[in-house]
Amino acid sequence: MANIDQAPSRSMPNLLHVLPAFADEAGLRLNTIVELNSMTINKYELINETGHLKLDRVGFSSLAYPFAYGCIPRTWDEDGDPLDIEIVGVTEPLVPGSICEARIIGIMTFDDGGEVDDKVIAVLADDKRMDHITSYEQLGEHWRNETSYYWEHYKDLKKPGSCRVNGFFGVEEAVRIIRQCEQRYRDSIEPRLVN
Repeated sequence: MANIDQAPSRSMPNLLHVLPAFADEAGLRLNTIVELNSMTINKYELINETGHLKLDRVGFSSLAYPFAYGCIPRTWDEDGDPLDIEIVGVTEPLVPGSICEARIIGIMTFDDGGEVDDKVIAVLADDKRMDHITSYEQLGEHWRNETSYYWEHYKDLKKPGSCRVNGFFGVEEAVRIIRQCEQRYRDSIEPRLVN
């Protein structure tokens, strides 16, 4: 699991900038920082500078997240945040702020008010109940419809019609986008790190 190759310190490292994106690339396992669980309208986000969680907002509607949600360390998406990840099929709530390994099963490309804000789709890597799921397509048409509905309507009471799901794609496209986000992190964030 996500062991940090660094000596103990009096100041806690920010795991967003310490852990690699991939825990096991061959196994399609990503390190994931958990931000929130399903069935909440509270949106927590990682503070990029410190690694702490902050309540970013309370949702404007009664639409609750239908999946656990977090971000991938050492990645940077076009919206100016770490690449998002939605973890489906979680049976027991995860602890926000914890680290888990999630196995890639696809990606949803997404436009949030004119910004690219893609979402990796994954399952918990160590949940035997999900071992048989290797592609988002196995989750079925209703899951795609529910996920699309959530993302296209969760901001309707604030900014109607501002969000659009562009499509769902397989593991290969997910890895390609993760690689782009890793490179964007190396180019734009890593040079600004201190210590």
